[in-house]
Parts: sequence; C-alpha cells; structure tokens
Amino acid sequence: MLMKRFIGLILIFLCIGLSQGVGIAATPGGFFGARETVYPAWFKESFLDIREDVAEATAAGRRVMLFFHQNGCPYCNLLVERNLSQQAIEQQMREQLDVIAVNMWGDRSVMDLSGQEQTEKTFAAALRIQFTPTLLFLNETGAVILRLNGYTPPETFKLALDYIGEKQEQQISYREYLAAHRPTVQGDKKLQSEPFFIDGPHDLSLIKGPLAIFFEQQDCPACNRLHQELLSDPEIRALAGQTHAVQLDMWSDTPIITPTGEKLTAREWAKQLSIAYAPSIVLFDSEAGEVIRSEAFFKRFHTASIFDYLLSGAYKTEPSFQRYISARAEHIREQGKDVDLWR
Repeated sequence: MLMKRFIGLILIFLCIGLSQGVGIAATPGGFFGARETVYPAWFKESFLDIREDVAEATAAGRRVMLFFHQNGCPYCNLLVERNLSQQAIEQQMREQLDVIAVNMWGDRSVMDLSGQEQTEKTFAAALRIQFTPTLLFLNETGAVILRLNGYTPPETFKLALDYIGEKQEQQISYREYLAAHRPTVQGDKKLQSEPFFIDGPHDLSLIKGPLAIFFEQQDCPACNRLHQELLSDPEIRALAGQTHAVQLDMWSDTPIITPTGEKLTAREWAKQLSIAYAPSIVLFDSEAGEVIRSEAFFKRFHTASIFDYLLSGAYKTEPSFQRYISARAEHIREQGKDVDLWR
C-alpha cells in the first residue's frame, strides 16, 4: 500500500511537471494564505460515535452537522469568523444543530453509522471529502440530507440553515428552495460570455477529452465575480481554455445532449446533477465521466487547481483532491514561485 501511494505521488508530480514545465529553483517560493482557526466553544465535544450523536440530537429536538476541516484552511477560517460570528446564525445553529468538528486528516477514532470503527481520515475518504470546509447535515436516521462542499457566503448559508431547521427536505429539494428564496437582484439579464465558451447546439456525447460545464443564472453577483475576478486571471483563463467549455443557464430550456447521450434541457440536466449553487463548474473527462466540480466560493489558487486536476490527469492516480493540491503547491514552490492560497 505504501509503495502504491509512493508511485502515485511520483505520477502526480510528473503530471504537474508536464502541465506546468519542470525546473527546480535554488530558493523555493513562499507559502501564504494559510489560516489557523479557533472553533467555537459551543461545538459539541463528541466521542465521534455518529449513531450516538444522532440519537442524542434527535432526543433534544436538534440535528447533527458534521464540519470537516483541516489545519491552515482559510475557507474554514472564513466560515467561522464571517458566518458563525453573526448573532442570528450562531443562535440558530446553537438551537437547532449539534455541530461536530472532524479533521479530514485526523487520527481520532470514529464509529460510523454502520457501526464500523475508522479514523477521521478514513471516514473522510469514505465520504469523498474533497474540500474544506465540507458540511454534512444529518436527519434523525443519520442520512445526509444536505451537503455543502466548500465555503458558502452568509446569505446562502443562512438559507441552508433555514432549509434544515424547517425540515424542508421533506417538501422540496434544496435546489428549488434556494431558487424560491433567492433575493431579488437587479443585474444582468444576459449571462457574461467568455471567448473560450463554445457556441451551441451542444452534443456533448461527441466531445473527446476534457469538458467544463459552467452552470450560471441571471442576476447573479457570484457569477459576475467568477468572470471579473477568476476567469480574467491569465492562469485560470489559459487552463479553462484547454477544455471544451460550455456555459448554460441552469434554469433555461436550452436543448443539449449530455455526455452520456441523453437529450435534456439545461434545466433538466442541472436538476439531474443536483446543481443548486450558481456558478457551479462541473468538469468531465470523456472517458471517466465527472471528475470534480466547483460549487462554492473559491479564490484563484483553488480554482486553477481544480482545472489542473482534470487537465494534468492527476485524478487518475490520486483520488484525493486535497493531496493533489498540496503536491501542486509544493511543485510550484520548487520552481521558485510563491503560492498564495488566499489570492
């Protein structure tokens, strides 16, 4: 197993080297942007017996939220310091949720819902935790009823809390709930375009190689940020331009043929893929299917890394995006370039 992991890491470095150019500098680049976080004292002190935690929360009229984090995670820090510091959010979470912190690289013992004992890191791997923070909201039987992969700004995060607290999952999907409660914003009625977007009609079953689907919507400040701050970045622009990039209005009736050959509208496909957040970028390989998706707030380094994870082929040997992104950062620094997670 160790030899297999060692070979896998070598292949990752080779993939990254091929995609970025090879060269080791005498002085490595700096590393910036990591932030340590003090988690609130009102988080539950759990023995990580998830079945017991669910039973205790249910008896108290609350639900369980698993908060997957890692050391130095700036997005975890943002969630705690920006979202959880707001009085209304803190009060609602303390009343309605038992929040349990889980270190995705930790070695504490976890008893999962099937009664199997694992470590935190094997538990996270089994749940395919690719980003931190990842939040899993569990119902009274321990089923995951909502999963947030990455940082969510306060306004949308509050809607997620309302959805869980009101047990709306019994009536409506989270995607539909967000659409119904989205604040009215006077903005662009047309989606912002990019020169590398491919015009329709779209028969994605014919595409060979990397495919990027940009699900956006009208009147969307977060979509505007994607174009103005991220897709304007030369590195991200170059990476995105290496994919067959398609932009879709997630609520439109634009006809498409999916990579698997289904004839759907953009709305139907977005629903099938459980696209709730705009913008969401879903990356496919024509042979492997969906590889990874971005459906949260990310800055430049993570956005570029998501594209490079697909384009370098690293996903073929390293299923953990977090291990890959650490290797990528180290490789960039070896070339004498700085890495800033928060740029």
